Order: sequence, then C-alpha cells, then structure tokens
Amino acid sequence: MTAILERRFSPAARWSRRLGAFSAMLFVVSGLSHRFGLLETVPFLWLLGLSGFLALSGLLFAVAGFVQMWEHGLSGLKAAGLGAFFSVLVLLPYAVSAYRFAVHPPLVDISTDISRPPQFLNAAALRTPPMNALRPGREEDALLQQEAYPQLSGRRYEHARESVMQAVSALIAARRWRPLEPMPPAAGSSSLTVEVVAHSFLLGFLSDVAIRIEDRGNATYVDMRSASRYGRHDMGDNAQRITRFLNDLDRRMEALSDLSGGE
Repeated sequence: MTAILERRFSPAARWSRRLGAFSAMLFVVSGLSHRFGLLETVPFLWLLGLSGFLALSGLLFAVAGFVQMWEHGLSGLKAAGLGAFFSVLVLLPYAVSAYRFAVHPPLVDISTDISRPPQFLNAAALRTPPMNALRPGREEDALLQQEAYPQLSGRRYEHARESVMQAVSALIAARRWRPLEPMPPAAGSSSLTVEVVAHSFLLGFLSDVAIRIEDRGNATYVDMRSASRYGRHDMGDNAQRITRFLNDLDRRMEALSDLSGGE
C-alpha cells in the first residue's frame, strides 16, 4: 500500500487570506456607511486606520507565505495570492492619499478671493469639536494657496444675476449638495451668499461651501470658498471642488450666451 504524503499548508498564507479579506470587507462596509451618513466621521477614521493596518498585515503575511512555500515546499499559493490581492486593493486608496498629501499644501480652507473670502454664517454654527473651527485666513495660508493654486480665481459673467443664480442652483442640485438654507431671492442686496454642505465622492467626507454672487456694474461676479470639516490636510480636495464647479458654471453660462446670441 502506497502512502500519500500531503504537503503542509503555509500558516502565513492562511492568515494572509483571512486578514486581506476582512480588511477589504471592513473598508467597504465602513466606507459605504460613512458615505451615506450611517457612521460618524470620527469612528470611521478609527475604522479606516484599522482597515489599513489589517491590509498591511495581510500583505506582509502573504510575503511570508511565499517565502515559506519557496523554502519549505509548503502549499497555500492560492491563499497567499488572494490575501495579497485583497490587501493591495485596500491599500491603493491609502497610497493615492499619501501621494496627494505629499504634493498638496496642508490647507483645509480654500477661497477664490483670498483678501475677502465668502463668509460662512450658517456653517459656523454647525461646527462643533472635533470639527475644524472656521477662522479668518492666515497670511501664510494665503501664500501657500497662491503658490499651489495660482489658477484658482473667481468668475465674471456678463449676465444678469438671476441667470447666474439659476445656473448655480442647478449645479448644486446636480451634485446633490445640501443647502443650509433656501436660495435667497435675487432682488434686494447686490451681494448674496449661498451655503451648502458638499461631500467627497468616494468616502463622503464633508466640507462646507459658500458661493458668493455679486452685482458689480454691468457684470455678475462669482466667488467660492470650500472648507473641510475634519482633518488638517484636505489633500487638494477643496481646490479641486471649486475648480470643477466653476468650470461647469463656465460651460453653462457659455451655453446661455450661445443660446441668446442665436435668437
């Protein structure tokens, strides 16, 4: 009778699969919970840190498993491969965040008008510790913004303020940003400010946004401010939010000009 020898399974490969799969599940569940408002930001940040730690551990166990299989002839290649796959998948957003952290300045409050930024009235009352407090801009922050985002500026449109307000309102609705109060009437003061709560696309981190629309002679000026509620570094998110919004606003106003010119 011939004896059948079974190859021992690599313990490191087994742990790699377990840790990688659990970190992926934790990242997805906690991320979706935070994105849709079911989980507060501070507990989510702790879970985010735990998920990253587990994914890194899973990757290290996968490497150890490959070494064990090479040196001792153990089985477990599929388990180590799955563990490495899940771990790398989870760690990718952390790598992207680390890159953005390195290339963007440590700012959390960005405005197209540094000398006279749009004011937060409603948002300031909603911010409680450990959220970032809304403070007047510092000179060093203004210099950092000018150096990092020299192209960031307000807009001037040769359209009635009512038309600009309609376009701004449509863009806010399309992005599903939450207004903190109803859109103010166009009549009355020459300057009005719309305050909304915006969220990052993937994980739903909240920022307060103020959009100021002003009549100045024969033109309407639009300035915008975006401030993160949490963290000491926005990784370029606020500047990107402002740039995309104003670029979309440009296209809407250009389309309105073309329509008016064709009539």
